[in-house]
This record gives sequence, structure tokens and C-alpha cells, in this order.
Amino acid sequence: MYENMIAITNRKLCPNQAYLEQLSFIASLHPKAVVLREKDLSPESYLKLAEKAVSICQKYETPLILHNFADAAIKLSHPYIHMPLYALRDFQLKNGSKPCSVFKKTGTSVHSVEDAKAACKLGASYLFAGNIYETECKPGLSGRGLEFLREIVSSVNIPVYAIGGITPEKMSDVMKTGAAGACMMSGFMTMKPH
Repeated sequence: MYENMIAITNRKLCPNQAYLEQLSFIASLHPKAVVLREKDLSPESYLKLAEKAVSICQKYETPLILHNFADAAIKLSHPYIHMPLYALRDFQLKNGSKPCSVFKKTGTSVHSVEDAKAACKLGASYLFAGNIYETECKPGLSGRGLEFLREIVSSVNIPVYAIGGITPEKMSDVMKTGAAGACMMSGFMTMKPH
């Protein structure tokens, strides 16, 4: 059911003590991947959390994508990273090589066709395009819609995942655009085991 969905974490959506349990539950659902997006943590705290998350996701054979903390991914020899577009550029400037030469898969988020094309030149393996629908994460920001998603998909030759206001009920419409799938945060983080 969740094979085309990527789970995005946000520990603020579940009580602290239940976070790792929720992560374990999400991994057990076998989504396409889980993105460990706890961007407010210090590098040290993120690294500690990432070590636990890697172990949890390996147990369920669910791919884990680390978010923005490239140094943590390198320390853990972790093959998957998702970074903002500016961070992809910065990585290349700082290291003299594209992130794709260090990581097996490198993703980024885009908000325009220009962003999508720039991401491809930087070696992105996949894109998150959004926000497609209005979302509680970004109150007051209206969704860009399915036509925007269709434009992004047709402008690149790599997988594109919709993000922003996604629910399982919207997946059929999302998939009709040619997208590879979609990302969901709140739905996964607040979902209760049956």
C-alpha cells in the first residue's frame, strides 16, 4: 500500500519517548523509503539519532535517507542523502565533487522547473517537488497543484516525488502525473498501529 510513498520524519508530531517506536512502526509498513528529516538537531544529536534509525530501518529492510547532514552520512558510510538545492551546490564547492560521487543516491527538493534542471546538473538522483497541496507544515502557502507536478516530471529524466499535503487518498491523482510517488509526513508520524 505504501510502496510509492516516502515517509518524512518529524519528531515534533509525536511524543519524544514514542519517536523511535513510531519510526519502527513506519519502517514496518515498508514505504519506498524513510527520510530522517530532523533538521533542528545539532550535528552530534543527528548523528546519534541516525545511528539508531539506520539500525531500525535495516531491521525492516526499508531504505533510510539521511537529510542535510552530509557529514553524518559520510561518518556512517550511509549511501543515501537528501539535501536542499543550495546544500548540493555548497557540497560541490566545498568538496570539489558532486554529492553523487560520494553517495549512491542524492535527492533534493525543488519548487520550479529551473530548480529541477539545476538539480539534475548537480547530479541529483531524484527530486521532491512541492508543495503540491496546501499543508499544515506551511500554513497560508497554497499548493502549486498537479499541473505544476506534471511540468516538473516532464522536464527531467529522474524520479520525481510529490510533497506537501499528501494523503493516501490523493496518491491516484499524483501517480497520473507521471510522478514516481509522493512523500507524506503527518500521516505517517501520527498513524497508530492497528
